[in-house]
Amino acid sequence: MSDEEHHFESKADAGASKTYPQQAGTIRKNGYIVIKARPCKVVEVSTSKTGKHGHAKCHFVGIDIFNGKKLEDIVPSSHNCDVPHVNRTDYQLIDISEDGFVSLLTENGNTKDDLRLPTEENLLSQIKDGFGEGKDLVVSVMSAMGEEQICALKDIGPKN
Repeated sequence: MSDEEHHFESKADAGASKTYPQQAGTIRKNGYIVIKARPCKVVEVSTSKTGKHGHAKCHFVGIDIFNGKKLEDIVPSSHNCDVPHVNRTDYQLIDISEDGFVSLLTENGNTKDDLRLPTEENLLSQIKDGFGEGKDLVVSVMSAMGEEQICALKDIGPKN
């Protein structure tokens, strides 16, 4: 055929998809869905009857899991929707830098320094106050579609 060599750039990830398909009619409240390219938690689902042209439609109302914005979408129930892979991981808080980044301890003993403090006021003040008091804090980090954000906080007692 041809004598030229093909060079492929290697990507850092293993090629795993950020989403997976799921039939719209099977997505339920409290599940996850991608609306307007944003990962959302479904807060409301309503299904309309089959119309003159055949498809029953699902009306989804979702809250963006990272910025809290409300998004809506209407999809025929037989069609596939994208569902994000959502993971929650707990890390121990080591340090908070002046520029708003946190230093976290992973399970294998490495540090993770690429996360910002959350923007949500209540959670932000809990983290800062607890850290200021010298408590041992564990933060839950939610990740989906290449984004990560601190979403919860656990106090595991005072430092020794």
